[in-house]
Amino acid sequence: MRPPPSPPLLPLLLLLVLLPSPPAVAAAAGPTSLEALRAAAGRRAASPATQERAAAGVLRRLLPSHALSFRFQIDPKGGVCGDSSCFRISNVDGSSKGGAEILIQGNTAVELASGLHWYLKYWCGVHISWDKTGGAQLASVPSPGSLPRVKGTGVKVERPVPWNYYQNVVTSSYSFVWWDWRRWEKEIDWMALQGINLPLAFTGQEAVWQKVFKSFNVTDRDLDDFFGGPAFLAWARMGNLHAWGGPLSQNWLDQQLALQKKILSRMIELGMVPVLPSFSGNVPVAFKKLFPSASITRLGEWNTVDGNPRWCCTYILDPSDALFIDVGQAFIKQQMKEYGDITSIYNCDTFNENTPPTNEPAYISSLGSAIYQAMSRGNKDAVWLMQGWLFYSDAAFWKESQMKALLHSVPIGKMMVLDLFADVKPIWQTSSQFYGVPYIWCMLHNFGGNIEMYGVLDSISSGPIDARTSYNSTMVGVGMCMEGIEHNPVVYELMSEMAFRSQKVEVEDWLKSYSYRRYGQSNVEIQKAWAILYHTIYNCTDGIADHNRDYIVEFPDISPSSFSSQYSKRRSISVVRKHPRFLGEVSASLPQPHLWYSTEEAVKSLELFLKAGDDLSESLTYRYDLVDLARQSLSKLANKVYLDAMGSYQMRDSSGLNFHTKKFLELIMDIETLLASDDNFLLGPWLETAKSLATAEDERKQNTGDNVVRRHKDRAEQTP
Repeated sequence: MRPPPSPPLLPLLLLLVLLPSPPAVAAAAGPTSLEALRAAAGRRAASPATQERAAAGVLRRLLPSHALSFRFQIDPKGGVCGDSSCFRISNVDGSSKGGAEILIQGNTAVELASGLHWYLKYWCGVHISWDKTGGAQLASVPSPGSLPRVKGTGVKVERPVPWNYYQNVVTSSYSFVWWDWRRWEKEIDWMALQGINLPLAFTGQEAVWQKVFKSFNVTDRDLDDFFGGPAFLAWARMGNLHAWGGPLSQNWLDQQLALQKKILSRMIELGMVPVLPSFSGNVPVAFKKLFPSASITRLGEWNTVDGNPRWCCTYILDPSDALFIDVGQAFIKQQMKEYGDITSIYNCDTFNENTPPTNEPAYISSLGSAIYQAMSRGNKDAVWLMQGWLFYSDAAFWKESQMKALLHSVPIGKMMVLDLFADVKPIWQTSSQFYGVPYIWCMLHNFGGNIEMYGVLDSISSGPIDARTSYNSTMVGVGMCMEGIEHNPVVYELMSEMAFRSQKVEVEDWLKSYSYRRYGQSNVEIQKAWAILYHTIYNCTDGIADHNRDYIVEFPDISPSSFSSQYSKRRSISVVRKHPRFLGEVSASLPQPHLWYSTEEAVKSLELFLKAGDDLSESLTYRYDLVDLARQSLSKLANKVYLDAMGSYQMRDSSGLNFHTKKFLELIMDIETLLASDDNFLLGPWLETAKSLATAEDERKQNTGDNVVRRHKDRAEQTP
């Protein structure tokens, strides 16, 4: 958490007097505001023919052999779906050989793709996940001409809430940073199949900011010291750091802008409503000289290199300053110039891990009003989408009065809040449904892009239902807000389904179906294994955010060579004494490994997976899950071995210390060998994709992760 700035009291009092009053607040998020938002999205939507072609494209890329087996039809308003969002699956009567067998109808191409996925899952036993988690299991699909028939006149599935949101503001750095169009096309297809219709679209914004800031007389050299490098853009955008890993080449800026235009074009073709960035107040240091009278504050250090001002302590333009609205409006208009009038929903998180300088409600309300004005002057239909993380992470500040001041600073219906951590710490329950403001029930699940097997399946299967059916509910959607993707496919498949589930899911039964679909066949041992996983690894109820603090993935404080055979047992003790952090890992004041389940039970599930190997060894999804489960089991074992080593040290047992230390190092090598059997767990592919985006040697060096760390460590040491 950054230290909050401390402006003098008199300027604050003057601001309270001079700032415009916030707009009047409606009593609750009534249907009118939602209908207006959906109507605006409808006006911007691609034509029915374009969306039908887009849905057919998803099918063609997923299952080219069946490209002619399905017919897609956008449902006209008042048709099959009535006023709701839905898809309908039915048979094509009298279909000729080689022609369409199944008709999918829906409001948008996203509904069409969702209907296709639903049919493939529940009629053909298909499973679709990211390539890095085993990919799609399509072998169970019957040949064209033999697709299973749908009973009766068809099956209609409605969305209980209109929106299905996707991404976190940091996912772009933890997962997307090195993606080209080919990889993005796969992801957008996956999004459509999962029913996502409200995706965050942050790619390429630096090229837009370059044009906007230049219009305010900021130079390229100033921007070199402002933009973070490619791998660190998420934190530079949030004002956590500046210049780290940079500068950005003009080639990168142009390349990413062109990529964003492709991304947005495909999203629109599929009937999605992209969420674009807006101005949160983060400005280059040059603004201090260019606008000396502006209210610009330097923020405190945020987990950067020793608080070095070369990288940390960025500048934020106070929303109370008229310049804030000018910059924000210019950015919205420049985006519309680049992309067209494609959306009215904009993300802004000015107060995310950035505490306002005072808790005075009137001041907070005026800041919120100014942020919204910056959007609405650029786009009159603007709706502010805000991550609700601050209400959890800084709960000591955001009490009822402060929350109401911010949430009611714009007209009801012009703001939506992401209840970001609702799967573990739901804010809707303690805030009278966000005091009348529409919100989206979100699963955060992942921190830092770590790949630990973890989840709360019971919460996912019931939480959205409880929120939607609660008294005076203002819930308007569900969402997935993980910091990193491509892990724990079972969690994301279940959460995606909740966009179309109006009743709670019986997880145990659902997992039997899931295991059949994931591996393409029924297997008793696997079903038993998943029953165990459901009650252990995927049943975390301790309320702890899972960052994966296993000792084996902690940054080492001591060289493994210190414990090689050439050292005596007495020498081992003396080496450890010189490294207090090594011992400090077991202190209660430092992060501890997260363990919420019986490792003995989880190992039983691993044994069952191994028994199923004869039947499933050819399945890529099975192989991924087997490696993943074995990796986790060894990692948790390593925690115990580490603690045993520390116990030996504290008992001055040099023999025990040497034994457990060697055992720990052997476990590291065992995990290395295990992960080398599946390239989805290797660093190499990540580095290769980073290099592939470069067009010059300097870019190749910059994009390679180990070089970024080394080069900027050297720079930091040289900075006075």
